[in-house]
Amino acid sequence: MNKVVIVGCGNVGMSYAFSLVTTKNKVDEIVLIDVLKDKAVGEAMDLTHAATYNSNRIKVRAGEYSDCGDANIVCICAGKNQNVGETRRDLINKNYAVYKSIIDEIKKTSFDGIFLIATNPLDVMTYITKKLSGFDYHKVIGSGTVLDTARLRCLIGDTLKISPKNIHAYVIGEHGDSEFVPWSNAIIGLNKATDYLSEDDCSRILYDVRNSAYDIINKKGNTSYGIGMCLTNITNAILGDTNEIMTVSAYNEENDVYFGMPAIIGKSGIKQILPLELSSIERDRLNKSIDCIKDTIKQIKM
Repeated sequence: MNKVVIVGCGNVGMSYAFSLVTTKNKVDEIVLIDVLKDKAVGEAMDLTHAATYNSNRIKVRAGEYSDCGDANIVCICAGKNQNVGETRRDLINKNYAVYKSIIDEIKKTSFDGIFLIATNPLDVMTYITKKLSGFDYHKVIGSGTVLDTARLRCLIGDTLKISPKNIHAYVIGEHGDSEFVPWSNAIIGLNKATDYLSEDDCSRILYDVRNSAYDIINKKGNTSYGIGMCLTNITNAILGDTNEIMTVSAYNEENDVYFGMPAIIGKSGIKQILPLELSSIERDRLNKSIDCIKDTIKQIKM
C-alpha cells in the first residue's frame, strides 16, 4: 500500500491532494495533517467525495504525525504564505520555526520514506529539512524548478506554436529570482532552441518565467494548481519508479546547498543528478544563484 502524508492543508497542500485524487497514480491512501484539525477533517471529507469519480478510489483521512511512520512520502506544504510585495526569501525565518516543529514530530516516528518539500523559500526549506531530519540527500527532495520548467516549455511552445512535449529545456538554480535558463542545453525536436528563438525572445521568456508567480499572486493571492500538479508528477515518479528526469531541488555536496537541477527520480528518491555542460556565462549565473541561496541560509535565526 502506498501512503502519502501531506502536512499543511493550505492552498498548495490541497491542490496537491486534489490532483492526487483526480488523476491516475499509485497512491492508495492520503493522510492530511494540519494545526487546524477540523480543517483537515473537512478537507478529507470533501476529497473523499471527489475520489469517488477516480477509478483508483484513494482513501483520504485526517491524521496525526504518528501516521508518518509507515508513509512512503511525507510532503510538507505547511508554512506562511508569500504576501504581495514579498519575495520567496522573505519567508525564511517565518518558516524555519514551522519546519523545526514539524520535523521534530516526524522524527519521533519510524518514518524512512521520502521527504517532498513545497514550502518557500523552496531550496532553503529543503536544505533545512535535510539538516533537521538527518536523512540522506537522495531522500529529501524539493519541488525545485519543476514548475518553472513547465512554465518555460509552455512559453516556448506558445511563442513557436509547438507542443511543450517536444521541447526539452530546463530552468535551473534557485527557485526564485536568480533562476535562469541554460539556453545552450535547450532543444526543440533535434535542434537547438536558439535556432528558432531570438535573443529578445529568450529574454522575454525568462522574464515571464521568473515573474509568473508574482503576477499570479498579485491577481489571486497565491499559486497552487501548477505546483499541485508538479508535486503529483514527482510523486508518480517515486511510486512508479519511472526514472523520470525532473528539475527538482537536489543536494549539491560541493557547495552544501540545494538548488534546481535535472535529476533522475525513482523509488529511492533522487537516483542520479545529471551534470549539464554549461557555457562560461551560464556557469557564472549558476554560481550567482547558488550564492543567493547561501546568503538566505545565513539569514536563518536558529
